[in-house]
Amino acid sequence: MDRLILPAVPNIRPSDEARIRRDYERFRHTGLPDRVEAYLLAEYGIDVSSNYGPAPIKNPFGKAAGQLSLNDSQVRTDAQTGLGFVVLKTVIAENGQGQRSMEAWAIKDTRMKVEPIVGKETGETGWNVTWNGRGWHGTFAEYLRFVSASLQIGREWGTVVVPSCKYHLPAGDDDFALEEYHYSTQSLAQVWQQAGEAGPLQLEKDFSPTLAGSDRAMQQEAILRWYREVPKLIRSALPPGEILLGIKLMNTVFDDDFQLQTIRTLIEEGEARPDYLIYANRLYDRTRLDSGGGGAAYGGPDLSRRNLCMLSRLRRLELQGKLSAPVPVISGTGDVRSGKMALEYALRGATSLQMHTLFQLPSSAYGMTRGSKTQRALHELYFHPENGLVTWMLHLRETGEIGYREGIAAFRDVTTWYQKQGRDFFLRGMIHERQC
Repeated sequence: MDRLILPAVPNIRPSDEARIRRDYERFRHTGLPDRVEAYLLAEYGIDVSSNYGPAPIKNPFGKAAGQLSLNDSQVRTDAQTGLGFVVLKTVIAENGQGQRSMEAWAIKDTRMKVEPIVGKETGETGWNVTWNGRGWHGTFAEYLRFVSASLQIGREWGTVVVPSCKYHLPAGDDDFALEEYHYSTQSLAQVWQQAGEAGPLQLEKDFSPTLAGSDRAMQQEAILRWYREVPKLIRSALPPGEILLGIKLMNTVFDDDFQLQTIRTLIEEGEARPDYLIYANRLYDRTRLDSGGGGAAYGGPDLSRRNLCMLSRLRRLELQGKLSAPVPVISGTGDVRSGKMALEYALRGATSLQMHTLFQLPSSAYGMTRGSKTQRALHELYFHPENGLVTWMLHLRETGEIGYREGIAAFRDVTTWYQKQGRDFFLRGMIHERQC
């Protein structure tokens, strides 16, 4: 059986199909409506509001931390275009003397190679981006100024903006660099407050060393130790209740059973839990060469295949009552190349989707003939006649998979489908673990 829940062809009314095609063609040349969420609600009865972690967002689409969210201009374009949220480029934690244990991850290289990729398992064609850069390459002080400016931009346009940080992850039984945890977290919280943000600091913690690129990626016990201890170390920097912590999980280089173990370790075994998860960025292939001659991280159809399988296994355990702690809110990431794929993540409980590759494809890959690549990507995500969110939200409404209260089909209802209408789908084993 296929890993996907949605069928190959949508079941919608011919009149709706014709209307979507008209909108797709019209907006190709005019650009999206200024308030596309209001348009979707008025014209199609679709409510796309959701949340990124604990934060309410006007739509579920956001930009993942990376090379496309490292300056004010990029953030302003994304906010003006209408993204629901933006995660800023990941900064490398440091102590009060400017020392960084993870200094090797502060590499300046913004050159990215975008190319088609074919999935090994399914033969599907998608897109992949490779680059040599890692975290924020500037100073920590420069990053704090960038965060402050970005928060103001986001507030002006109704887009949630969240910083991202990579903290020290020791090898073996070495000690954590606690001063780096405390200084960096406290500095980010101070900027958050000074920028006028209400409530506690919202922060995304990057776990990319579990993927590859260093010897740390090959140490299973060290990885599990990180997941047990890091949330507590970050929270210890601030008084209780003053941080909303998201943990970005990566695909490890090990098998699926260990991958599931990492998720369970994070949510079941630590003294402190994250407020939400981001799941899961990139795969790693030792045979795939980058410009340095080593292996390389990659995305595409193999990434979404693994992510959807792992989320399905997690939800089955949850529904069977086999988890000792509740699953936090999940933000999905990895090969989110269409509105339909976004809904595949949402049907497994993801309340938001963050993308990177989709915002940097060749111009010929978008239907829209004008505007920024962010706007062109949103045009495809919402209105593509075969794979867009509107088409498949209407499919879910027509088939009765989601409710239709007072004439409205809500994205939020898709994210609870696995608990209600989809419960038997998971419990009866219709998604088989061996396929992962």
